[in-house]
Amino acid sequence: MKRLRRLAVVLFLLPLVAVPASAGSQTRPNIVLILADDLEYGVLEHFPAITSQLVRQGASFDHVFVTNSWCCPSRASILRSQYVHSHTVWTNTAPEGGFSRFYTAGLDRSTIGSWMRGAGYRTALMGKYLNHYPGGVAPATYVPPGWDQWAVPVKRLYEEYDYTLNENGRLVEYGWGEDDYLEDVLAEKAKDFVSAPGTQPFFLYLAPVAPHSPANPARRHADAFPNAKAPRPPSFDQPDLTKEPLWLRDLPRVGTTGEERIDERYRARLRAMLGVDDMVDTLVSALQQAGKLDNTYIFFGSDNGFHLGTHRLRQGKTTPFEEAIRVPLVVRGPGVAPGSTISAMAQTVDYAPTFAELAGVVPPSFAEGRSLAPLLRGITPPNWRRNALIEFSRPTNPDLESQTLVPAYSALRTATHTYVKYVTGETQLYDLTTDPYELNNLAATADPGLVRDLQARLDLMRTCSGATCRTADAWGG
Repeated sequence: MKRLRRLAVVLFLLPLVAVPASAGSQTRPNIVLILADDLEYGVLEHFPAITSQLVRQGASFDHVFVTNSWCCPSRASILRSQYVHSHTVWTNTAPEGGFSRFYTAGLDRSTIGSWMRGAGYRTALMGKYLNHYPGGVAPATYVPPGWDQWAVPVKRLYEEYDYTLNENGRLVEYGWGEDDYLEDVLAEKAKDFVSAPGTQPFFLYLAPVAPHSPANPARRHADAFPNAKAPRPPSFDQPDLTKEPLWLRDLPRVGTTGEERIDERYRARLRAMLGVDDMVDTLVSALQQAGKLDNTYIFFGSDNGFHLGTHRLRQGKTTPFEEAIRVPLVVRGPGVAPGSTISAMAQTVDYAPTFAELAGVVPPSFAEGRSLAPLLRGITPPNWRRNALIEFSRPTNPDLESQTLVPAYSALRTATHTYVKYVTGETQLYDLTTDPYELNNLAATADPGLVRDLQARLDLMRTCSGATCRTADAWGG
């Protein structure tokens, strides 16, 4: 461990080098992040525009993991490039989480928005920001630093109709008309933003709320996917949970009625995502018509995954299982090989440093992620990430504790294993090379040397800060 600390100190002194990927071009690239809400890995093939315009025209990452499988902590990590133990937005709600925590801690004063704006980019955030914004701690008209354009719901966020948007400090009501559907409204605003005349590069963070529950689709999509059924992997309605922690072991079987409800929920989620698919089509068409598509990176991802019957979990997230922590990421842009796959491990904490490098921006010293820009050019740097850290904490408000059954935990995802340590003292360990569906918890029978190694790596990750995190994430075999 002393050797690890020495390595951490050395790496802490090294700056995060930022070299624009388009250094030879006359203008810096435009960058768009489209972030779906609760979208699981493995469903993009159902959406024609996402498939044709992004997947076939870009690179798909197949090993991207969140820092926390819950909306607000995950989105705070994306905005700041920090693990949860560093930004300390632990939950979706006050006092230890939500927009309230982010705002009162002053975290919104330095985000990817302010970094990009300070470098001369036009910036916009449209859609979901952070849970419970503005949360009673800021005016409903509050616009955080760093954003030139702002269109964020402040009321009835997930309903898709009958909501209020804060549009650049002005509250605008939307009703029940078909033109009021939130994803469509955001698509039109994004279209106007990317089509604006001039050569100033832009950064757009576009955050639809689909397919988050209640997963309300546009009326035109209400009858889509009539026969779709949720996937039935071996972990679906898992028959044997005797080796699992107590919170999981006591869950009842899903059963026939549960399966029917899961399938209904799955169809609703797919229908809601068709609005996002239309949004992608509108955005790409606008970029094409404006002559900007060839110089624009489009990132499409999600803040966390979602359970649909796996491990007897009928719905939800917050767990350390693959269904909750693994998310899609597709990138289209200059120098990205169409239809390619990138298997190197990444985390959502890496997004902001990636945008910064593509724009020629040096992130603040508190940034903890890595730039994915080399991977987009087909290069995997030496000593690349081997460890992904996932951290979770329950709300302390007793009225909100029922939101999740899961006790607080820290988890390590490597190329071969998932290792979880709960605050209860219970552990989980899965060998993903032989057990990809995480059916056999090896914690009680595993080689003690393997457990010590994974625990040491987890300890290093959960105590890292700034540049030392780029030492810790690469340590190990």
